[in-house]
Amino acid sequence: MDRITSAAVVEDETKQVIDSVLESAREKVDSTVSSSSRLEQWNEPRINVYRYIAALYTFVIMGMNDSAYGALIPYLERYYNLDYTIISLVFLAPFIGYTFAAILNNGIHMRFGQFGVAVIAPVCKTIAYVVTCVHPPYAVLPIIFMLAGFGNGLEDGAWNAWIGNMQNANESLGFLHGAYGLGATISPLIATSMVTKGNRPWYIFYYMMVGLAVLELLLCSLSFREATGKVYRAKDPISHSADGQSSTKEAVLNPITWICAIFLLGYVGIEVSLGGWLVTFMLKVRHGEPFASGLVATGFWLGITFGRIVLGFVTGKIGDKTAIAAYIVIAMGMELCFWLIPNFVASAIFAGWLGFFLGPMFPAAIVVATKLLPLRLHVSAVGFAAAFGGGGAAVFPFAVGAIAQVKGVQVLQPIALALLAMILALWCLLPGGFKKRGLEEARVLMESREGRTEEGGDNTAGILWIGGKLRRKILGLA
Repeated sequence: MDRITSAAVVEDETKQVIDSVLESAREKVDSTVSSSSRLEQWNEPRINVYRYIAALYTFVIMGMNDSAYGALIPYLERYYNLDYTIISLVFLAPFIGYTFAAILNNGIHMRFGQFGVAVIAPVCKTIAYVVTCVHPPYAVLPIIFMLAGFGNGLEDGAWNAWIGNMQNANESLGFLHGAYGLGATISPLIATSMVTKGNRPWYIFYYMMVGLAVLELLLCSLSFREATGKVYRAKDPISHSADGQSSTKEAVLNPITWICAIFLLGYVGIEVSLGGWLVTFMLKVRHGEPFASGLVATGFWLGITFGRIVLGFVTGKIGDKTAIAAYIVIAMGMELCFWLIPNFVASAIFAGWLGFFLGPMFPAAIVVATKLLPLRLHVSAVGFAAAFGGGGAAVFPFAVGAIAQVKGVQVLQPIALALLAMILALWCLLPGGFKKRGLEEARVLMESREGRTEEGGDNTAGILWIGGKLRRKILGLA
């Protein structure tokens, strides 16, 4: 009898201790939630309105840059009298620039802040476009496009990391990448119209790009003039280690960073391969007219634009991981229809819908990375993943061009389908299952296993999770 009484007393005392710990943990969670409610928004503080608009504009220019290559390939091919493999170097060259951007992004932030990105990136692009305007020998083009790739890679990583940590990141990133899609939509239309309707040489398009890049430099430098390295270091002290070294090394050793980076590499490869070679495919395989074929590429990028904006509001409600898996499966269906139905009009329609369901994948991957990774790694990991992923705009379109030289441009479709299958497999490797809040639960579990949070040794989330399990055990509920 004494043993039963003693056990009951111990059980009551244990419950009280656990309840006390859980209550303390809940208070800390409430404090964390209150702190998270003070996250930046696109319109708060007020200066963010101008900075967000500047970021949107940079992504419009980025989209125009990337989609112009594909629209101009048939004319570059004739102008320089080169085959697919050599012409495809205009896709591959920017990858080197993107690679340097991925490595240097966090270091530029630490030294110069967002202001450094806002100045360096437009200057690099302006130089690249000015050189392109004088239509130099072809050997110069891939070299100068490395510089444009470096500028785009810096902005891709910097603005994704910044906006990915805002409130309502899915929606904000949806508009950001929608701006990219808008630029990619209008660029082939403008470039094709200049060449086919205006009878202008291909390089006239870059006269316009010079003016847009100069405007970008003015807009970004004014908007981010106060976002210096000193401000950045004071605002984000956990973005570097205690000895002052960049956290990029820690970020690239994290498997989540690599899953997201390779996913984005494959996704951007699909997006730019399709957008880049679509005009040539419609001309050579579907036997379309030049202007009509250019409109198909415009429809594809328009689908991406609307997909990012519209589905950005849907993805978070369904759950990021489930929604993107569903979009990939639907995109695979659209790709199969595009490939196997040999009709120009049908191909144009399926190209638009394919773009629509591809659209939200890049911003969703950024949001997922911020949900799974510690706060201290967000800038370096997201910056690395976005810039590394942007290299897909170089590697895969070049590969398509090299293979097309031997097998014909019809190889575009099976390659795109295989890449879709690859990124679906990668997406399924992310932790958390397919429950709506599975990512958040996975992060809590990872933190509890580490025994700490990014805020330094206090595993509040882990206490709640483990304490809840222990309490249910004691009460006989689990």
